[in-house]
Amino acid sequence: MMVLNVTAVPAGLRGDLGKWLTEISPGVFVGNPSARIRDLLWQRTTELCKDGRALLIFSTNNEQGMEFRTHRHDWEPVDFDGITLMMRPDKSSKHEKNPRRTGWSTARNLRRKQRR
Repeated sequence: MMVLNVTAVPAGLRGDLGKWLTEISPGVFVGNPSARIRDLLWQRTTELCKDGRALLIFSTNNEQGMEFRTHRHDWEPVDFDGITLMMRPDKSSKHEKNPRRTGWSTARNLRRKQRR
C-alpha cells in the first residue's frame, strides 16, 4: 500500500499518476503497485514536480511497517535507531541567520536630522 501526496504540481503529473493510482482527494493518491512501479512513479514525480512538493508513504517490512520519502518538503524524515520520525524545521535557526538589528531605525535618524 502507498500514499502519495503532491502539492502545487503540474496537472500533467497528476494525470500521469492517475493512471497507476486512485486520487481520493485533490493531490492525494492511493494504490498498491509493486516496488518497482512505486520507485518509477517516485522518480517521475520528483522529475516533473517543478516547484511543487511531494510526500510518499509506503508499507515495508520494518519495525514501523512503513517508510517515508519527501521532495522539497520543510519536514524531513530522520532515522532514530531504526525508527523514522518526521523532523520539523527549527524556527530559531532562521533567527540566527538574520539577527535582529538593534539601534534606531533609518526613518528615525532622518527625522532627527530634519529637526536640526
